[in-house]
Amino acid sequence: MRAVHRPSARTDRPALPPFNAPTARRLRTALGMGPDHVAHTLRASYGLPYVTPALVAAWEHGTAAPSPPELTALAGALWCSPGELVGRPRTLREHRVARGLAPEDVARSVGHELHAYLRMEETGRWRGTERQSAALARLLSLSPADVVTVTGREEGLAELLRSAATTRWQAYVRPVPKVVPLERRLVEGVLHRLHRDYQGRMTATLSWGGGHGDAGEGGREFLDRIVDHFWTAVEGRAGGEAGRSGSAAP
Repeated sequence: MRAVHRPSARTDRPALPPFNAPTARRLRTALGMGPDHVAHTLRASYGLPYVTPALVAAWEHGTAAPSPPELTALAGALWCSPGELVGRPRTLREHRVARGLAPEDVARSVGHELHAYLRMEETGRWRGTERQSAALARLLSLSPADVVTVTGREEGLAELLRSAATTRWQAYVRPVPKVVPLERRLVEGVLHRLHRDYQGRMTATLSWGGGHGDAGEGGREFLDRIVDHFWTAVEGRAGGEAGRSGSAAP
């Protein structure tokens, strides 16, 4: 495979949140364009003479990411806004970059030595205390789901949720709030719903398929996305409680 050549970049160039490669590929396909058409447009209309179909393909496959000027030009070629081509931040570094903060700013604000903080970004393992985690969430405007992800607790949460859905959910009302920054009452209702939804899916699959193999497949699909189901249930329940509080207000 030919190497993709592009101008050398300054090492202090501002980074971007993750590039949304699937969206770029979907938009290009919807316009009936191939990578060669996109590359030609970027060369002819946006002054990027080095862009080749191989570079466009590398962006779409996630093996390379466009620079800020390239992202703006690509958005023009695909008739979309640059924001549509920027993915949701997931890692600690991506959230920091999305907020336009330097590592020194975050380290100082949360009370870490710079070298220790940079190590956390590099390894993806957060070592902060509860107070430091709260400070990080405020500084980077992290949602509860973001906090769990950037602090490396997502897999531990998934294990707890799978057990709650498949066994006695009541036994996990205490452990789950130790992982997620949510009130115990909210967690209790969400765990009950996950357990009910999982058991209901298993029962329905058995009725439709008439075999345990089908039930196992349906259950695996649910458990594979248990964290997504959890946060969807949290949002729905929190929104419902907010609505009830508003209607009860004088």
